Amino acid sequence: MRILITNDDGYQAKGIAILVKIMKQFGEVTVVAPKQHQSGMSMAVSLGYKPIAVKDLGEVDGVHWHYVDGTPASAAKYAVDVLMAEQKPDLALSGINHGSNASTAMWYSGTIGAAREAAFAGIPAIGVSLDNMHRDADFSVVEQLLPGIIERLLASMPKTGTPLYNINFPDLPAEQIKGVKVCTQGVESWVNEFVKPESLGLRADVELEEGEEVFYMAGDVRPDPKNDGNTDNWANENAYIAITPQSLDNTDMLEYERLKKIWE
Repeated sequence: MRILITNDDGYQAKGIAILVKIMKQFGEVTVVAPKQHQSGMSMAVSLGYKPIAVKDLGEVDGVHWHYVDGTPASAAKYAVDVLMAEQKPDLALSGINHGSNASTAMWYSGTIGAAREAAFAGIPAIGVSLDNMHRDADFSVVEQLLPGIIERLLASMPKTGTPLYNINFPDLPAEQIKGVKVCTQGVESWVNEFVKPESLGLRADVELEEGEEVFYMAGDVRPDPKNDGNTDNWANENAYIAITPQSLDNTDMLEYERLKKIWE
């Protein structure tokens, strides 16, 4: 099995090194990841004839590493269109993300954006995240439990369509995990997002033009009260690993049917 691994935290992140270690048991691994940290880029790509630097980093313990000085989706595109054009990967994984990508966070996620890009190319794709944003997060729960999840997913791949799975781990030791839940995507909103540096105890050391101010995007997460026990954020909050199957078609089918009745 040919496996493509990418992420949005950059090729030097701890999470991607752990994911490579996990996935080597499943096949031949190639890493193509962003050069720099690229969280929050969703499916942004480097358009407009912008120069994109790439580098072959060579082979380490049987795994070939590359970086792309672009967005996560651009890294996935480069892997599929250039490096693996002759032999497409059989599976793509993005992660392990430092931080949750459950619920509405999925829409902003470069991790899921890269996985979705691979799925658009017809490659089954999986995004993997741990609810811990620390650069030295403890990924041992993922190391212990992800292999079994991958085995079950590979054994039950659909015969039609291209699957895209968003897997989110709570930041708990493996012995405290209650199990795995197949989930719907929850809904959350952010409030008080733009925060002055001094309120965070920070000093923004940047040059400003006259009249400019500096803010950080931080804020608080507010779950929708309609979220129930089927949603991914509920699962994580209650010590379950959440697997959320996602569609490449973003059509609101109920609204589609309602509007059709109006126009037809």
